[in-house]
This record gives sequence, structure tokens and C-alpha cells, in this order.
Amino acid sequence: MSIQTGSQTVGPYFRIGMIRGGENTLVQDETVGQRIYIKGQLLDGDGQPVNDGCIEIWQADAQGYFNHPADPNQAQADPNFRGFGRSETLGAGFWFKTIKPGVIAGAPTPYINVRVFSRGMLIHALTRLYFSDESANADDPLLNSVPPERRATLIAQRQEFGDVPTYRFDIHLQGDKETVFFNP
Repeated sequence: MSIQTGSQTVGPYFRIGMIRGGENTLVQDETVGQRIYIKGQLLDGDGQPVNDGCIEIWQADAQGYFNHPADPNQAQADPNFRGFGRSETLGAGFWFKTIKPGVIAGAPTPYINVRVFSRGMLIHALTRLYFSDESANADDPLLNSVPPERRATLIAQRQEFGDVPTYRFDIHLQGDKETVFFNP
């Protein structure tokens, strides 16, 4: 875990990388798996929204495979699933349309890797998103390495809005509710 510290501002330049649009939709009609939304806000130490940041996610497909050469099971990965997404933190926050990932070999529970970019940060912050409706979270070694009173900062809460489950995941950069970040 690391603690965020003050540094010189290096942005905001994130909008430049977002001009194509669609980076926050990881699925196609043919993608296999349970569709979900991930929604949240990037918040500063005072609990105020940071409206010029960027959130990236990297996740496995519904079977727990990455469509990436580093995954020995890449040939079995869903070719219709991107696995990588990027969202600005504008107005109401960030969001992703994706699938609930499968369990990766050697891991007890599904999770999504999250990178946070924001003004004032010289190095991006790394964290994980776990799902509140997964009982196997209790068996995850990384989650268990986090002090019990801080684990909730890594768990996205399921909310029901229509037919697609939505998971709420707010990221706090500093303060009493600071999200747990890991060393790169």
C-alpha cells in the first residue's frame, strides 16, 4: 500500500486521450458474460469530485482469461471482449459498461484492476475493485492483507437499476475514506 502525497501538477491533459469516445464500453453484442455497469466518482481529500481525471480498468473475460499474449490461455479468451477501458471523470463521475469477470487461475474471487490518473499525481495510482456479492472475497490474499477497517474502500457495492446490475465504486484520493492503493 502507498500513501498519496502532494506533488507538482502535471495535467490536466486526459481529455486529449478521450477524443475517440467509447473507451468505457468494453463489450459488443457477441461478448459472453453477465453485463454490468461500474459507476463512481473520483474524489479529493475534501470529498469533492475531481472532474479532470482518468480511470482505466483491465480485467479478465467471463471465463477468467485475458486476451493478451502474457496470458497462457489467450487462445481461449473471448475475442469479442476488450478487457481494457478508460473513462474520464467528468460531471457525475466515471462509468464502464463491461461484464462481471470470471475468476482468474490462482485467484479465489473475481476482481478488476484499476489505475487512477489525476492532476497533481506524478505517478498513477493502482487499486483493485472487488464485488460486494462475492462470498469468496474472504479468501482473497491481497484483500486480506489490507487492514479490516480499510477493505471496504476496495469493494464495489451492487445496486439494482433496471436489468443490468450496477456496481458503485467511489475512489477517494486522500482523507479519512482514502481508497487503498498498491505500489506499482
